[in-house]
Amino acid sequence: MNLSDRAKTVLQIRYLLKNEKGQVIETPEKLFHRVADYIAQAEKFYGESTSEWAEKFYEIMSSFRFLPNSPALMNAGKPKAQLAACFVLSIEDSMESIFKTLKDAALILQSGGGTGFDFSKIRPKGDIVRSTGGIASGPVSFMKIFDKASDIIKQGGSRRGANMGILRVDHPDILEFIKIKRYEDLSNFNISVSITDSFMEALFKDDYFPLVNPRNGKIVRKIKAREIFDEIVTSAYEVGDPGIIFIDTINKYNPTPHLGKIECTNPCGEQPLLPYEACILGSLNLAKYVKDAKFDFELLGKDVKIATRFLDNAIDVNFFPVPEVEIMHKGNRKIGLGVMGWADCLVALGIPYDHKKALSLAEDIMKFIKYKSHEASVELARKRGVFPNFKGSIWDKLGIPMRNATTTTIAPTGTISIIADCSSGIEPYFLLAYKQRILDTEFEIINKYLLEIAQRQGFYSEDFINQIRKKGTLRGMKEVPLKIKRLFKTALEITPEEHIQMQAAFQKYTDNAVSKTINLSQRTRKEEVAKIFLLAYKKGLKGITIFRYGSKRGTLLKISDAHLSECCEIKGRAPRINSLHDAI
Repeated sequence: MNLSDRAKTVLQIRYLLKNEKGQVIETPEKLFHRVADYIAQAEKFYGESTSEWAEKFYEIMSSFRFLPNSPALMNAGKPKAQLAACFVLSIEDSMESIFKTLKDAALILQSGGGTGFDFSKIRPKGDIVRSTGGIASGPVSFMKIFDKASDIIKQGGSRRGANMGILRVDHPDILEFIKIKRYEDLSNFNISVSITDSFMEALFKDDYFPLVNPRNGKIVRKIKAREIFDEIVTSAYEVGDPGIIFIDTINKYNPTPHLGKIECTNPCGEQPLLPYEACILGSLNLAKYVKDAKFDFELLGKDVKIATRFLDNAIDVNFFPVPEVEIMHKGNRKIGLGVMGWADCLVALGIPYDHKKALSLAEDIMKFIKYKSHEASVELARKRGVFPNFKGSIWDKLGIPMRNATTTTIAPTGTISIIADCSSGIEPYFLLAYKQRILDTEFEIINKYLLEIAQRQGFYSEDFINQIRKKGTLRGMKEVPLKIKRLFKTALEITPEEHIQMQAAFQKYTDNAVSKTINLSQRTRKEEVAKIFLLAYKKGLKGITIFRYGSKRGTLLKISDAHLSECCEIKGRAPRINSLHDAI
């Protein structure tokens, strides 16, 4: 097992078992055996060999072709092993509901999961509270309480608290919500506006849009849709939040509409879920399927079936900290198989990220993964039974027996891509050289594919290394062939339209949603941000997040040059908290 120094450090800090003194008592090999053995225990419920599948699960993980989400790696085999990364909880308009949800969220965050909340049912600020004769403080005030609670919880855990706060665009407090991150440091929250088709229609017509009190359904006032949209653009431009979820597009593809509408997503936006629903994710490392500059679909197909079975098994052996979540998760059995290493895969194939061949290959690969994972879910359903809430679902109407209501999701893959030593999710390279601090250790990362090509093609030198360290990109380096510069374009050298096209290509064949950051240069104008949001809607995306470089400072990655001139924090629908949402 070949691990980078950075991967070893991350594993030691976060994943490997420790004794009561905090000393590591597990090797990476033992970690993967622990996870594989635990997940394979589900096979005995169906009369299958646990040892056979434990061996298959170990092989696919230890080769870094597949890794499950962080909670599964951290918790499998422990008492009360909570394995899911994604949760959505319900908040009704009462103190009892709000603080029950906060308690449930605390239990989930403590176990390593991330939670999403739709605050839209809470009455607006200034509304009357008849039971007490008082005045309501509004949804934003409760979001602040949830944020503070997350701060306290994360101090005792091994993982940073992560939340998604959502408010419908027709809520009377929507403007306060949109602006909140300009003035308050809600460090444990990503926020997104839930935008409806009716709002977009009003926006396109430059019409007024009604704001509705959720307590009684009455229109409080009407406001120009453009005014709300402009505030979203301004806040996203200045601080990277809010993102947008297109809620009607999401519900168009809701696999269980008979159970109600989806209102919210997990913290990074890739997993729309019903109230009190959860999902276990895993990612295939696409770089591992390139052999001699050709993509190995045969091996990928075999691995998709193993990974789908792994994730379905995980539901059966999972410990649920909240009873309502267990009922919903086991009722729909949603899993989310996605990809990482996409940028690496393209470089290995010699295809630039912004080339039409890359978009075509993205569709081909994701279509193949979706087909094979659905096929695997059908096979499991025939042996184990369909998911309990199958009757009335879209699969019931199509006459397709499915074990899982959904099977595919594209997540940001923060630390698991570090463990696998691959590029994160479907993102392009943000930089080709940078420094990253993990606790007290600083790592210098220079793109391994670039170094290999530089040596092979004869432009590797000490001066080349010094330049790439300084610049982080190949821009302006005369000794580097133009073809190589195109192949290694970084995130800010790729146009926003090309970022969106890539997200749309993967979304086309993804059951759930896609985590993707639309990276923008510092000089991007607000008008361009507005165009990007509109294009995302027209392209049928389920959600979008932009991050304009320089709009918010951080200390995860260090670089210095004219192109990227200060410390930066990669953010996005992946990581609007930080680019390693499940991170250190």
